[in-house]
Amino acid sequence: MHSTEVAVFAALVALPVAGVAADDAALRQDALARFGVIEAVPEATVLRPDVKLGQALFWDERLSANGQTACASCHLPEDWGADRRRFSPDARGRNTARHSQTVFNATLQPTLRWTGDRTSAAHQAERSLTGSMGFDSPEAVVPLLRRLGYEADFQAAFPQEAEPVSPGNYGKAIQAYEETLITPAPFDRYLSGEDDALSVEQKEGLRVFSQVGCGDCHRGPLLGGRGLRRFGVEKDYWIATGSERKDPGLFESTQVESDRYRFRVSMLRNVARTGPYFHDGSVSDLEEAVQVMADVQLGDRLPEAQARAIVAFLESLTGEVPPHYRKPGARLVLIEFKEGELPQGPPESAKVPRTAMLEWGSAAGLVLASEKPDLLPYQTFLVFQKSAGPPGAP
Repeated sequence: MHSTEVAVFAALVALPVAGVAADDAALRQDALARFGVIEAVPEATVLRPDVKLGQALFWDERLSANGQTACASCHLPEDWGADRRRFSPDARGRNTARHSQTVFNATLQPTLRWTGDRTSAAHQAERSLTGSMGFDSPEAVVPLLRRLGYEADFQAAFPQEAEPVSPGNYGKAIQAYEETLITPAPFDRYLSGEDDALSVEQKEGLRVFSQVGCGDCHRGPLLGGRGLRRFGVEKDYWIATGSERKDPGLFESTQVESDRYRFRVSMLRNVARTGPYFHDGSVSDLEEAVQVMADVQLGDRLPEAQARAIVAFLESLTGEVPPHYRKPGARLVLIEFKEGELPQGPPESAKVPRTAMLEWGSAAGLVLASEKPDLLPYQTFLVFQKSAGPPGAP
């Protein structure tokens, strides 16, 4: 082959590669404009007195009317800070009216909860004292905090205040802790220039996500979480979800007709790990949730290949559970179950009974950190808690 022919051949071979690179660059630039990157907080932040206090308060079941309910009771590590149950039981033995959303990355939103009725994590935590924690008044927690030995911790966290132990500072400390629960994911590495952080299918899912209109509402670094929209633009949502109750959304509190069925646009960070989906947890499968959204918001279900690609993309939004998302002084071990990849030790079966898992954990010197009647098959994330070490242990 002559040198001229070799050059032409090399150029022809390079064309597809160059085309793929150009497509990737355009896709990334579009994604950067629509979405954006989140970054983990500096390690030193986790050691601040207010953050350490907030961590202790968040995990302390004693700070409730029944002595058995903590913030963490509805925001489980194995559920990426959410709750796989449709509704969460509170300290009065009643279930929450709506599904518990994840606390991971939540403080990056301007408001919290399904209708945006909490202005901050501090507001939410303080209001939870008379909500999920079951107290008759926010002030009822103050003598309990003192009796449990928290006064010195509050003084260290709020040194300028004469009376630091208060419901308001309880909320501020928990907010300080939740502000550290940021979970960067492969998507962030891709946006930062790491081409291989996303698979070919995930890149296609990102492209479809933007092209069909998902990104019109699910925008910003959290891919949502910033505004309220009507759930059911093209069709009544409860028909598609099979919901037992027609939740009126924001209308319930405002009684303004235009607010009927309006809910906060969910952020999609860690969405592959925080089901079931929607305000009532009515859909358990992520691909079906994608199809429901396409049906009721866009007017029709998507071709299966497109829905699968979007789900693959949404997987790229899964970050690591923050290492300090645990009870102080405990060590947590995440064990991931997948078909054909069960860890050594537990019984080799598709569905492992909780009793068998407790026996295995006990033999390994571990305690199951959250109570479940039975474990789900495959892709189930469990958190085992090692014996508590001395204060400040990692």
